[in-house]
Amino acid sequence: MAEQTQSQINFIAIEGVIGVGKTSLATRLADYLGGHTLLEEVDDNPFLPDFYKNRSAYAFQTQIFFLLSRYRQQRNILQTDMFRGPLVSDYMFQKDKVFANINLDDRELDMYNQIFSLMEKDQPPPDRIIYLQASLDELLRRIAKRGRPFENDMDPEYLETLNEAYNYFFTHYTSAPVLVVNSNELDFTRDLSLVAELWQSVAAHQSGTKLYEPRSEF
Repeated sequence: MAEQTQSQINFIAIEGVIGVGKTSLATRLADYLGGHTLLEEVDDNPFLPDFYKNRSAYAFQTQIFFLLSRYRQQRNILQTDMFRGPLVSDYMFQKDKVFANINLDDRELDMYNQIFSLMEKDQPPPDRIIYLQASLDELLRRIAKRGRPFENDMDPEYLETLNEAYNYFFTHYTSAPVLVVNSNELDFTRDLSLVAELWQSVAAHQSGTKLYEPRSEF
């Protein structure tokens, strides 16, 4: 188990667009820290396959399902499991609005925001955020590799829009330190030393948004 250089870091969120590698890194980092994971329940959303076929028709149902699922999941685990070592999540509750702002029309967004504002009060921000980035070509390659049927026809323009929205969100995010990681050439499932080096940078980063600069030649 890794020696924790910053004992106050109990909740780490890994963020980024679809297919960037959040779950893989969350799993490896939790193992390295001797902690546990909070993984988003994407496959449980019954509206998601229809959403990718017709985004405008199924956006609201898909969004509300995710919002309620994320709320219940984080509320339960943050109340009961924060004393079992560091918690590493492959999402943060606050980013839910990124998708809502892209996919919902004005009336839907107004209703969504009313619900979100009530739920957000119960959701503490992470102590640290790792924001993974990757090029559009690399994202499409990774999405194809993992083989989820409903992602087979992922729209590159939608991914590009998400990329821009995520960049804007984290450029203006101030509730926790954010480490931005270009993951194009990094495979955190391959070598534990990559995870160890990344963690040292996460633990040392105290405020603001910073670009991760690997010390090793991978």
